[in-house]
Amino acid sequence: MIRAVRRHLRRFRRREDGSATVEFSLLFLPMFSFLATASEVGMIHVNYAMLERAVDLTVRDIRLGTGAAPQHNQIRQDICDRAGFIRECSDLKLEMVRLDPYSFQTPPTDVDCADRSEDVTPVRSFVNGASNELMFLRACAKFEPVFPTLGMGDNIVKDGAGMYALVSTSAFVQEPR
Repeated sequence: MIRAVRRHLRRFRRREDGSATVEFSLLFLPMFSFLATASEVGMIHVNYAMLERAVDLTVRDIRLGTGAAPQHNQIRQDICDRAGFIRECSDLKLEMVRLDPYSFQTPPTDVDCADRSEDVTPVRSFVNGASNELMFLRACAKFEPVFPTLGMGDNIVKDGAGMYALVSTSAFVQEPR
Protein backbone atom coordinates (compact mmCIF):
# COMPACT_ATOMS: atom_id res chain seq x y z
CA MET A 1 0.00 0.00 0.00
CA ILE A 2 2.75 2.45 0.93
CA ARG A 3 4.63 1.59 -2.28
CA ALA A 4 1.57 2.40 -4.36
CA VAL A 5 1.11 5.75 -2.63
CA ARG A 6 4.81 6.58 -3.16
CA ARG A 7 4.56 5.64 -6.82
CA HIS A 8 1.53 7.92 -7.30
CA LEU A 9 3.25 10.79 -5.46
CA ARG A 10 6.40 10.42 -7.61
CA ARG A 11 4.33 10.50 -10.78
CA PHE A 12 2.40 13.51 -9.53
CA ARG A 13 5.61 15.35 -8.67
CA ARG A 14 7.11 14.72 -12.15
CA ARG A 15 4.09 15.93 -14.09
CA GLU A 16 4.17 19.49 -15.43
CA ASP A 17 0.56 19.81 -16.61
CA GLY A 18 -0.52 22.65 -14.28
CA SER A 19 2.65 24.77 -14.20
CA ALA A 20 1.19 27.55 -16.38
CA THR A 21 -1.85 27.79 -14.14
CA VAL A 22 0.32 28.28 -11.07
CA GLU A 23 2.33 31.06 -12.76
CA PHE A 24 -0.86 32.73 -13.97
CA SER A 25 -2.48 32.63 -10.54
CA LEU A 26 0.64 34.12 -8.93
CA LEU A 27 1.16 36.91 -11.47
CA PHE A 28 -2.40 37.87 -12.46
CA LEU A 29 -3.23 40.16 -9.52
CA PRO A 30 0.04 42.16 -9.55
CA MET A 31 -0.13 42.59 -13.32
CA PHE A 32 -3.79 43.62 -13.22
CA SER A 33 -3.02 46.09 -10.40
CA PHE A 34 -0.20 47.55 -12.48
CA LEU A 35 -2.54 47.88 -15.49
CA ALA A 36 -5.24 49.55 -13.35
CA THR A 37 -2.68 51.98 -11.90
CA ALA A 38 -1.37 52.85 -15.36
CA SER A 39 -4.95 53.50 -16.54
CA GLU A 40 -5.62 55.69 -13.51
CA VAL A 41 -2.44 57.73 -14.01
CA GLY A 42 -3.31 58.16 -17.69
CA MET A 43 -6.80 59.45 -16.91
CA ILE A 44 -5.47 61.81 -14.24
CA HIS A 45 -2.91 63.15 -16.69
CA VAL A 46 -5.47 63.69 -19.46
CA ASN A 47 -7.93 65.38 -17.09
CA TYR A 48 -5.22 67.62 -15.66
CA ALA A 49 -3.90 68.60 -19.10
CA MET A 50 -7.41 69.46 -20.33
CA LEU A 51 -8.13 71.52 -17.19
CA GLU A 52 -4.82 73.39 -17.56
CA ARG A 53 -5.52 74.13 -21.22
CA ALA A 54 -9.06 75.33 -20.51
CA VAL A 55 -7.86 77.63 -17.72
CA ASP A 56 -5.04 79.00 -19.90
CA LEU A 57 -7.39 79.77 -22.81
CA THR A 58 -9.93 81.39 -20.52
CA VAL A 59 -7.26 83.49 -18.77
CA ARG A 60 -5.96 84.58 -22.17
CA ASP A 61 -9.45 85.79 -23.09
CA ILE A 62 -9.76 87.65 -19.78
CA ARG A 63 -6.33 89.21 -20.07
CA LEU A 64 -6.76 90.38 -23.65
CA GLY A 65 -10.42 91.30 -23.26
CA THR A 66 -11.12 94.85 -24.32
CA GLY A 67 -13.21 96.44 -21.66
CA ALA A 68 -15.11 93.29 -20.72
CA ALA A 69 -15.01 92.13 -17.12
CA PRO A 70 -16.42 88.58 -17.08
CA GLN A 71 -18.03 87.46 -13.86
CA HIS A 72 -17.60 84.23 -11.93
CA ASN A 73 -20.33 82.21 -13.63
CA GLN A 74 -19.22 83.19 -17.14
CA ILE A 75 -15.58 82.29 -16.42
CA ARG A 76 -16.61 78.96 -14.92
CA GLN A 77 -18.80 78.19 -17.93
CA ASP A 78 -15.97 79.09 -20.34
CA ILE A 79 -13.61 76.71 -18.53
CA CYS A 80 -16.22 73.94 -18.54
CA ASP A 81 -16.93 74.41 -22.26
CA ARG A 82 -13.25 74.34 -23.17
CA ALA A 83 -12.30 71.43 -20.94
CA GLY A 84 -14.96 69.17 -22.42
CA PHE A 85 -14.81 66.52 -19.70
CA ILE A 86 -16.25 68.16 -16.60
CA ARG A 87 -19.60 66.43 -16.14
CA GLU A 88 -21.19 68.95 -13.82
CA CYS A 89 -19.90 72.48 -13.88
CA SER A 90 -21.08 72.86 -10.28
CA ASP A 91 -18.08 70.68 -9.29
CA LEU A 92 -15.67 73.33 -10.60
CA LYS A 93 -14.69 75.94 -8.01
CA LEU A 94 -12.91 79.15 -8.91
CA GLU A 95 -10.93 81.55 -6.77
CA MET A 96 -9.55 84.82 -8.12
CA VAL A 97 -7.61 87.21 -5.89
CA ARG A 98 -5.69 90.40 -6.45
CA LEU A 99 -1.94 90.25 -5.66
CA ASP A 100 0.42 93.13 -5.01
CA PRO A 101 3.45 92.76 -7.33
CA TYR A 102 5.56 95.22 -5.33
CA SER A 103 5.38 93.51 -1.96
CA PHE A 104 5.91 89.77 -1.96
CA GLN A 105 2.57 88.23 -1.26
CA THR A 106 1.82 84.55 -1.69
CA PRO A 107 -1.63 83.43 -2.75
CA PRO A 108 -3.62 81.42 -0.21
CA THR A 109 -2.14 77.93 0.07
CA ASP A 110 -5.26 76.05 1.11
CA VAL A 111 -7.26 74.95 -1.92
CA ASP A 112 -11.02 75.19 -1.68
CA CYS A 113 -12.72 72.42 -3.68
CA ALA A 114 -16.33 71.32 -3.85
CA ASP A 115 -17.27 68.21 -1.87
CA ARG A 116 -20.54 66.53 -2.84
CA SER A 117 -20.82 64.89 0.56
CA GLU A 118 -21.00 68.27 2.32
CA ASP A 119 -23.32 71.27 2.08
CA VAL A 120 -22.72 73.73 -0.72
CA THR A 121 -20.46 76.65 0.19
CA PRO A 122 -20.51 80.00 -1.58
CA VAL A 123 -17.68 81.36 -3.69
CA ARG A 124 -14.55 81.74 -1.58
CA SER A 125 -13.01 84.89 -3.06
CA PHE A 126 -13.57 86.31 -6.50
CA VAL A 127 -12.45 89.83 -7.38
CA ASN A 128 -12.28 91.25 -10.89
CA GLY A 129 -9.11 93.21 -11.49
CA ALA A 130 -8.70 96.67 -12.90
CA SER A 131 -6.15 97.72 -15.52
CA ASN A 132 -2.55 96.65 -14.86
CA GLU A 133 -3.38 94.63 -11.74
CA LEU A 134 -1.79 91.27 -11.03
CA MET A 135 -4.48 88.60 -10.64
CA PHE A 136 -4.27 85.00 -9.43
CA LEU A 137 -6.88 82.49 -10.63
CA ARG A 138 -7.21 78.99 -9.21
CA ALA A 139 -9.63 76.36 -10.55
CA CYS A 140 -10.39 73.12 -8.75
CA ALA A 141 -12.32 70.33 -10.46
CA LYS A 142 -13.42 66.98 -8.99
CA PHE A 143 -13.23 63.62 -10.76
CA GLU A 144 -14.13 60.04 -10.00
CA PRO A 145 -11.34 57.45 -10.10
CA VAL A 146 -11.60 54.83 -12.88
CA PHE A 147 -10.73 52.00 -10.47
CA PRO A 148 -11.62 53.43 -7.03
CA THR A 149 -10.63 50.34 -5.02
CA LEU A 150 -7.63 49.05 -6.94
CA GLY A 151 -4.04 50.23 -7.35
CA MET A 152 -3.55 53.98 -7.33
CA GLY A 153 -7.31 54.64 -7.25
CA ASP A 154 -7.36 53.14 -3.75
CA ASN A 155 -4.41 55.22 -2.52
CA ILE A 156 -5.27 58.60 -4.05
CA VAL A 157 -6.55 61.28 -1.66
CA LYS A 158 -10.34 61.47 -2.06
CA ASP A 159 -13.11 63.49 -0.46
CA GLY A 160 -16.17 62.14 1.32
CA ALA A 161 -17.92 61.42 -2.01
CA GLY A 162 -14.97 59.36 -3.32
CA MET A 163 -13.68 61.96 -5.78
CA TYR A 164 -10.19 63.41 -6.20
CA ALA A 165 -9.31 67.03 -6.91
CA LEU A 166 -7.24 68.51 -9.72
CA VAL A 167 -6.09 72.10 -9.26
CA SER A 168 -4.94 74.48 -11.97
CA THR A 169 -3.54 77.93 -11.24
CA SER A 170 -2.71 80.90 -13.39
CA ALA A 171 -1.47 84.42 -12.77
CA PHE A 172 -1.98 87.25 -15.19
CA VAL A 173 -1.95 91.02 -15.49
CA GLN A 174 -5.04 92.83 -16.75
CA GLU A 175 -4.27 94.72 -19.93
CA PRO A 176 -4.95 98.46 -19.83
CA ARG A 177 -8.40 99.41 -21.06
